[in-house]
Amino acid sequence: MSDFLLELRSEEIPARMQAGARADLEKLFRKEMEAAGVAVGEVTVWSTPRRLALIARGLPAATAAVSEEVKGPRVGAPPQALEGFLRKTGLSEDQLVERDGVLFAITEKPGRATAEALAEAIPAIVRAFPWPKSQRWGAASISTESLRWVRPLSAIVALFDGQVVDCEVGGIKAGRLTRGHRFHSSGEISIDGVDDYAAKLRAAHVIVDHAERQDLIRAKASEAAAAAGLKLVADEGLVIENAGLTEWPVPLLGRFDEQFLEVPPEVIQLTARTNQKYFVCEDASGKLANAFVCTANIVASDGGAAIVAGNRKVLAARLSDARFFWEQDRKTALSDHAKKLERITFHEKLGTVADKVERVARLARWLVEEGIVKPSTVTPDLIRGPAALATAGDEAGPRVKPGVTKEELADQAELAARLCKADLVTEMVGEFPELQGLMGGYYARAEGLPDAVADAIRDHYKPVGQGDEVPTATVTVAVSLADKLDTIRSFFAIDEKPTGSKDPFALRRAALGIIQLITTNGLRFGVGEGDVLAFFADRLKVQQREAGVRHDLIDAVFALGGEDDLVRLLARVHALQAFIGTEDGTNLLAGYKRAANILKKEDFAGAQEIALSYTPEPAEEALVSALAEAGPRAAAAVAAEDFGGAMAALATLRAPIDAFFEQVTVNDADTAKRTFRLSLLARLRDAVHGVADFSKIEG
Repeated sequence: MSDFLLELRSEEIPARMQAGARADLEKLFRKEMEAAGVAVGEVTVWSTPRRLALIARGLPAATAAVSEEVKGPRVGAPPQALEGFLRKTGLSEDQLVERDGVLFAITEKPGRATAEALAEAIPAIVRAFPWPKSQRWGAASISTESLRWVRPLSAIVALFDGQVVDCEVGGIKAGRLTRGHRFHSSGEISIDGVDDYAAKLRAAHVIVDHAERQDLIRAKASEAAAAAGLKLVADEGLVIENAGLTEWPVPLLGRFDEQFLEVPPEVIQLTARTNQKYFVCEDASGKLANAFVCTANIVASDGGAAIVAGNRKVLAARLSDARFFWEQDRKTALSDHAKKLERITFHEKLGTVADKVERVARLARWLVEEGIVKPSTVTPDLIRGPAALATAGDEAGPRVKPGVTKEELADQAELAARLCKADLVTEMVGEFPELQGLMGGYYARAEGLPDAVADAIRDHYKPVGQGDEVPTATVTVAVSLADKLDTIRSFFAIDEKPTGSKDPFALRRAALGIIQLITTNGLRFGVGEGDVLAFFADRLKVQQREAGVRHDLIDAVFALGGEDDLVRLLARVHALQAFIGTEDGTNLLAGYKRAANILKKEDFAGAQEIALSYTPEPAEEALVSALAEAGPRAAAAVAAEDFGGAMAALATLRAPIDAFFEQVTVNDADTAKRTFRLSLLARLRDAVHGVADFSKIEG
């Protein structure tokens, strides 16, 4: 068994493309080897800014024989089609194989040296490489047939069992020579094979293993911050990006002017991260410090002082811009910023962003006035005490700020909604769109608006995905819910619904956000009807599947119809899942399905009152008695939203239905007996359907 090394060296590969390139290189290599009949085991792929490297250990010296199959015409096809296929394959008609009426040409390719297969595979891999963006270069670039690569490809190292694989692509011949660090190494490095590759590059100041560089950056950046009495703000994405920008990473700590800390910390972090790829630090109290950590690609003779000074100047310029935006934006009230939303089209059929804001404001107010969003959230300045706001069904009374009325909360919700999109036209959000909402909250607070309003503006986009923080503050919930409900309702009204994998207006994300708001805050209202309700049902399955809830149980409850209260629906689903998981539930489901199948086969529509002309058997009497008790009990429990009680009532039917099927023949020759027994099964079905449609349950 032999080892194989492939290095593709080029000019700098963008950091964002390197992870995908590693995966593509392994995928293409395995594909080519499989086609060549080479069994491939463990494969290691590394990347640096200037190279992709692949190591495959334990390859066989020779390939296995490969059977190649080519599909031909159908049996009985015109003679011309058959003759053309035979010319193409070089076979005679009696050498073809028929399978399901189709002719196939099957040829056996004998095994050969693996080095030969690699010599063919390497050019194929390079030319098939799916870079998101690529380029041609040099004199050959005038031809569309010339080699394309993410950046000009410089050299190829290809060694199998220590020997150079004889191949060439785009005028670049494979060899054993590579180069080390651009500044810390000069001249070419000769690689003997797989075992000395990483070591020789390390000696030339190149850490070829991207994961090792990430670990180094993570550790050394934290050490640099700790040495200054600070804590590095963790940023795994930045770790990966810096590892993709350096071959010999050296984290260095620098300082910026404390006056810049007047700018919101998120702005400083985003400026440092997005524009300069710097980490930021916190002091002992958890506040943002006037420090950054940059990652150099060299070991500087002055310990990095000049590098830090240069980076500090660049960051200062960026932070000066951010501070200018911060100061300029605050010169205009949010309400005046909001007026500019009339110039921004939300959708050609739905008007401007200002039109949307108007709809959201009315809806947010209504949600509070109708008591759908209740003031039940504890915040540092709220106390438990006499309710200043009537809340139906809350026996303990809402937890509210003394003196806050429903009208005041409704006013705050409406105000927050009218201002929630105003920061879209600010200079800061124009520079950093990802800060929308957040900056509006800062501007509202700086303007002296109530904290509840500022918080609602800041958080009204939340939750933006599974795992994101779900708002619980009254005003925030009202605005967030109104914004998302309006989005879904509006786009459904103009028939712009998600189709397949396409969801250009992120309606699925909005629906998941609504579901999270509803379930977290226990909001009781109907989410919609028709297509909208079906849409929520699909999203609910997705959301609940991740929580371990079976989708068929959600179908079983939705199938009853008339249920658009997601809190009540999920309570019923969770009770159903707990019940189905018990022995009683499993057996009752089996009994129900047996009953339903008999009724379907007999085309028996519904329960009937039958005048008995015979004496019922004990099993019939027991089932009659059980249904008479369990049916009303289950119905009453459902009406009281005691779904656990409803399941307990159904559980009492398990033994009687088991005994019924064991002791009674449903399809009796006597018409009266058969009709009565079918009627009992219909009553069982109806009693069960009062809780859930068991026909939708799998198993």
